[in-house]
Amino acid sequence: MENQYDFTEEIFSRDISGFHQYSLTDPVHLVYVSRNLCDMLGVSEDELLSGSEDRYAAMVHPSDQKIYADMIDALQSREQSLTAVYRLIKKDGTALTVKDAVSSRRLSDGRLVGYSVLTDVTDIKKENENLQFLNETIPCGFLKYTCEKQPRITYMNQRATDFLRIPKVRSGEIDYLEMYKENIFLLIPMEERRRFALYLNRVYTAGIPIAGEMTVLRCDGTKAYLFGWVTKCVNEQGVEEFQSVCMDITERHHEKKNSEAKQYLKALTDVYDKIFEYDLSNNTVNCLNSHGSPMFKWLENIPMQMEDATEKWIAGTVVEEDREKVRAFFYAFRQKRLYKSGETPPQIMYKATSSSGEVKTYTGVFLKMNEAVSFYCCRCVPDQAEVEDLKNKTVSLKESMQELLHRFKDGIAAFEIIGDSVTPLYVSDNVCEFFGLSKEEWLRLMKKNTPIRDFVSCCEVSYEDFAALLRTGEAEFTYYDLEKNGERRIKAICAPKSPEASPRYVLLYNIEGGEQTQAPSISGTQTISVRTFGYFDVFVDGRPIAFRSQKAKELFALLVDRRGGYVSSEEAIGFLWEEEPISSVTLARYRKIALRLKNTLEEYGISDVVESVHGKRRLVMEKVQCDLYDYLSGREEYLGLFKGSYLSNYSWGETTLGELLNRYAD
Repeated sequence: MENQYDFTEEIFSRDISGFHQYSLTDPVHLVYVSRNLCDMLGVSEDELLSGSEDRYAAMVHPSDQKIYADMIDALQSREQSLTAVYRLIKKDGTALTVKDAVSSRRLSDGRLVGYSVLTDVTDIKKENENLQFLNETIPCGFLKYTCEKQPRITYMNQRATDFLRIPKVRSGEIDYLEMYKENIFLLIPMEERRRFALYLNRVYTAGIPIAGEMTVLRCDGTKAYLFGWVTKCVNEQGVEEFQSVCMDITERHHEKKNSEAKQYLKALTDVYDKIFEYDLSNNTVNCLNSHGSPMFKWLENIPMQMEDATEKWIAGTVVEEDREKVRAFFYAFRQKRLYKSGETPPQIMYKATSSSGEVKTYTGVFLKMNEAVSFYCCRCVPDQAEVEDLKNKTVSLKESMQELLHRFKDGIAAFEIIGDSVTPLYVSDNVCEFFGLSKEEWLRLMKKNTPIRDFVSCCEVSYEDFAALLRTGEAEFTYYDLEKNGERRIKAICAPKSPEASPRYVLLYNIEGGEQTQAPSISGTQTISVRTFGYFDVFVDGRPIAFRSQKAKELFALLVDRRGGYVSSEEAIGFLWEEEPISSVTLARYRKIALRLKNTLEEYGISDVVESVHGKRRLVMEKVQCDLYDYLSGREEYLGLFKGSYLSNYSWGETTLGELLNRYAD
């Protein structure tokens, strides 16, 4: 036994780092110190042991005395285990950072004692201080956030909070930092959330970082522009998380935009005789370029009251018979009724007196820069001789494209096809959505040849339909325009550059006023049968519906399962894409699926079996025959329908299956 005691004593003294024992009865003092602790501090046992004072406390760094004192006070209050990090001053004057793990216990005689083990964390502390130095000096924001459907921010450094202008918490005010931490999408403007969610999905599935620019919302409501990258990794706890590093490029972004605006304005001056800036937010008009015309020198680069300046120009130059037409045109602009969804930029033609005193024909157009600012550009229509001269000139492909872009500014795309490969040439945002690609992805594809099948894999049409377009040379398609928040018709024309040329050029553009014709509703003679026991299928007059989209079929199954109740977009997304967050990406995807379901039902003449109200959908139960509904009716002739399986195609059907099994057991 004595040998065992000596062995235990040796472990406490030499092998357990910094071990020592307290008597926590006042006055607090050490009753045992290990040789390891003495070596750590460079002192002897006698210099630490005392029955009347805590000599160990005297070795604690003056700045950390409160940390140590609070720890001792807590240990004296009750039995517990605590940890604390503080510095000790060794006998040679150097500092040592330790992590103190101490427990208090009450002995049988009622005395409270403490047992402490020290870990030297000096090197780790220095490393953290170095990281802290980098964190404070490098102009980068660091964020960590979860890979959940609604990502939560687990860490944000001070630089990132500065970028976002998040204020410090004050008594009685909202803790904006904690609010943002609960949902990272609150930092992203609504129009950018789809792109951001798409990036996160790609980083998560591909496991490779993605870099780029992103618009974020500052806490004060303004927008900032960040450049950075997102990567997925596994943290110290073995949990997957996203990490981002970003830099604030807001100033550079504005400089770039200003430069682009100047270049755009310069290009416009080469085409139009006069350019006016109409600012609805300030109710002003400003002549940006008049080509030296003395008639508009009074207005050039001097913002004037919009209505007065416009009326002065109309009354002074426009011929009398055209004045009311021009006044109505500008009045509609001021009332924000001039721009119409799906149409080319608003234009007008009128006659006016030129600076030389001649009456000439002018054409004008409003080009929208943003929600507040538009450019009114006008030019003199050339006479017949000039027109004939232009007709005789050879126009390059690039110039032809520019003319087309002017005509179909609302949405256009073009790409070159050689063999089985495609090379994109141009796309506008609205049509870009048709291909399921972001503008950045399209720009990357412009630099290389891509197999046609890969190019149309995310498209609103199937590869077979696209291949048919290449054969026939012309087609129309329907797609959901996210920006316009509605269905659009798109026209596609495919033709070779010349009869002898092998490359073919495909041009797509939105069709003005292209509303879908409504298919006839269900006739009274059609029978719609739905099978849910086993695998899900739908039959019209005994003929199965061939759903082109499996997700559209699953959505219909969900409506059947809900038994006539309305299903919201958010609920449907939770079932159809169980592992993905509800975001602008999944909402857009759901709208496309709902549109495909609607088109399929219209194709079979049964469109009114699904009712849609404010984005919610339900099945009109009275219009279908369904084995589930028959079985639940309780009628004796239907009791044998259920054999133990339900919607075998879909995992979410297990909830109803459990209900059916309980009913079956009864």
